[in-house]
Amino acid sequence: MTPSRALDDLVIRVAADRDRAAFVALFDHYAPRVKALLIRGGASPSAAEELAQETMLAVWRKAHLFDPARASAAAWIFTIARNLRIDSLRRGSPSLYDLDFSFGADEPAQPDAILSGAQDAEQVRAAMRTLNADQAQAIEMAFFQEQTHTQISQALGVPLGTIKARIRFGMMKLRVFIERGSAA
Repeated sequence: MTPSRALDDLVIRVAADRDRAAFVALFDHYAPRVKALLIRGGASPSAAEELAQETMLAVWRKAHLFDPARASAAAWIFTIARNLRIDSLRRGSPSLYDLDFSFGADEPAQPDAILSGAQDAEQVRAAMRTLNADQAQAIEMAFFQEQTHTQISQALGVPLGTIKARIRFGMMKLRVFIERGSAA
């Protein structure tokens, strides 16, 4: 079983049985990654921590909505995080960009976490290179620049349905590429 499938199965176990051990494994794997993504997006470490916890709480509550045929657990969880961040920005939550006076009070990243993150990032970069230019641009705008589908549609002058299709089909290609890479 590929690591991606194993993580998908953890979400399914949470949905089916409210499996706490499966949720702990999901939390341990994804919470730090979600927090890092939010920090890279400009959130303070404390706000990123809060949104990461909110994301994982949503995973617990909404696990029954997860469909492994539509997306991997990673894509589903990162989409939840992205949407929560956008909601927070829309509400004008000042805490998202509050100054964090802890200045490095967090423990330094462990070497294996740094290596794992670098490997994950390289795998995503390689997968992005397999997409056509339109799909790559739409996904980059949605997930890295955190623009809504409507904003992307307006910026590119392309119908909203076309943007949604580009993102959906691009994400499906990414999933296949990453799953093949994990199986190797």
